[in-house]
Amino acid sequence: MRRLNPDTLHPPFANYAHGVEVEPRSRLVFCSGQLGINKDGAVPDSIEDQARLCFRAIASILREAGMSLSDVVRLNAYVSSAEHLGGYMKVRDQFVGKPPPASTLMIVQGFARPEFKVEIEAIAAKAS
Repeated sequence: MRRLNPDTLHPPFANYAHGVEVEPRSRLVFCSGQLGINKDGAVPDSIEDQARLCFRAIASILREAGMSLSDVVRLNAYVSSAEHLGGYMKVRDQFVGKPPPASTLMIVQGFARPEFKVEIEAIAAKAS
């Protein structure tokens, strides 16, 4: 995979690439948005704990496909308040490899249940 950060653009604001080129004939995995919820249904209160659960869920999905978080080429993350941006980004940087994926981070009005603070979806690619 090739990260695309043209020098004609402002550098990325954080740990992400402006674009990622996926090699021909690569396998792709699309992960649905993952929420910060334990297997037993418990939802931790902190944004950091919820984000960790999201990334661990994505890692588990990718492992099932023979991939890892280092194969992620795109992240879309949604947080329910601007106050959660820092906590999310701190955890993201613990899970995202180098070079980083393309990424979008949005503040949304809310999720299906009010206790959720973050949802993360991912696309991963691995050369066949």
